[in-house]
Amino acid sequence: MNINCRGLHFQKLNDTIRGNHGVPLTLDNCEGQRYIGAGLSGLDLTINGTPGNALACYMNGERITVNGNAQDATGDTMSGGTLIIHGSSGDATGYGMRGGKIFVRDGVGYRAGIHMKQYQEMFPKLVIGGKTGNFLGEYMAGGILVVLGLGIEGVPVGRFCATGIHGGKIFIRGTELPPELPVQVAHRTATAEDKKELEPLIREYCETFKNADAAKLLADEYILLYPDSSNPYKQLYVNN
Repeated sequence: MNINCRGLHFQKLNDTIRGNHGVPLTLDNCEGQRYIGAGLSGLDLTINGTPGNALACYMNGERITVNGNAQDATGDTMSGGTLIIHGSSGDATGYGMRGGKIFVRDGVGYRAGIHMKQYQEMFPKLVIGGKTGNFLGEYMAGGILVVLGLGIEGVPVGRFCATGIHGGKIFIRGTELPPELPVQVAHRTATAEDKKELEPLIREYCETFKNADAAKLLADEYILLYPDSSNPYKQLYVNN
C-alpha cells in the first residue's frame, strides 16, 4: 500500500499508519512529518523522502527503510527492530536506544548514541558509515556503536567522544584517537576477539548499502573505546 505524504499533516499520516498495522506500507513524497513509526511494532515501512524528527521513537520491532536522509532524534528510545537510512541522520540519532539496530549509510550529527543502554537480551547497535559530530556516545551505558568513516580523511569522530561513558563499546575504524578524548575513557586497538562482535554488523551494513567491501573493512584496524573501571565516572557525582 502506498501513501502520498505531500501536504499531509503528521498526525493524519501516523493515524493512517496505525490503521493499517501489519500491512507493508510505502510512504511517497515524505516531507518532514514527525513521529513516523512511534511506539509501533510489526512494521514493514519504506519511506521515500525525508522523515521529520523522532522517526522510529519507541519503536518495538520489524523494519523501517528510509530512501533519503533523516532529521533529529532518529530512533529515540528505540527498543527493537531495524532502521535503515540510505543517507545521513541528524543530531541525537539513537538517543536513549534500548534495543534493535540502526544502520546509517553516511554521517550523523551531534550526540549520536547518547544514553544508549542494554538490559539482558536487549542490546542496541548503531552503525554509522560516515562521520559523526561531537559528543558521540555521551553517557553511554550499553550496546555497541560503530563508526566506519568511509570516505573521510582523518578521525571520523568529533570532540568529547564518550564523555560520561559507563557501559558499552565504541569501535572507530582507523588508528587515531578522537580529539579531546576524556581521560576517563579507556582505549586500545581492537583485537581479533573484539572484531568478532563487529563482523556481523559490518557484513549487514555492506549487504544493505553495497557501498563497501566487508572483508576489507574487517581487515582494517579499529580503535575500541570503553569505560575505564579504574577511574569511574561515578566519582564525578558521588561524594566519597
